[in-house]
Amino acid sequence: MPAPDSITDKLDQIQSGRESRGQRTRLGLQEAALRLLGHDKSFSSLSLREVTREAGIVPTAFYRHYQTMEELGQDLVADSFRTLRQMIRSVRTDGLPSSGNMIQGTVQVLVQHIHANRLHFQFIARERFGGYSSLRASIRDEIHAFGQDLATDLAQFPILNRWDPESVQMLTTLMVNTMVSIAEQILEAPANDAAAEAEIVRRAERQMVFISLAVPAWKPKAAKPA
Repeated sequence: MPAPDSITDKLDQIQSGRESRGQRTRLGLQEAALRLLGHDKSFSSLSLREVTREAGIVPTAFYRHYQTMEELGQDLVADSFRTLRQMIRSVRTDGLPSSGNMIQGTVQVLVQHIHANRLHFQFIARERFGGYSSLRASIRDEIHAFGQDLATDLAQFPILNRWDPESVQMLTTLMVNTMVSIAEQILEAPANDAAAEAEIVRRAERQMVFISLAVPAWKPKAAKPA
């Protein structure tokens, strides 16, 4: 399964002449912010001068692309969830890994994606409950939209395509919350601690199994007619 394009991948494409210089600078600002956030900083603590210095441009050039730091943060939120949606689309197109069952495959793909896009996930984890209120709202909206995408996929299963929308939404909320919890635990685990990560994965798989076991027993409020 091909990995989603990272900001660095996009910069490589731009440098090969496929994008404009302005887009290169815009993505350079995003990458600079992510690098700075990798030093345990919150986005709200970053200054415009820090980001432009890290990106190698003068501060006045920032305003050709963003009016405020919050606008830059909005772009980072959108890009972070774009990579996640690309992962889900790839899973839907290519199928889950052949080894293991569906739940194990889902968790495996998610953990791989977290490692491949660690800075994005760290940014989302930190800003989800702190920093700018506009970023918190955007993250909530993106998580909700991700749940709606998942609901569309789940509706293709025979046991679920007769459920009422509220029941499907509750199921996807449980699954999305579990995936968010997995991401946060992976990010907080000690670096290079394979045993700690294996335990996180084991618990996550059990949680997903518990959710799946409840599906056949659930009685939707108003099932669709056959």
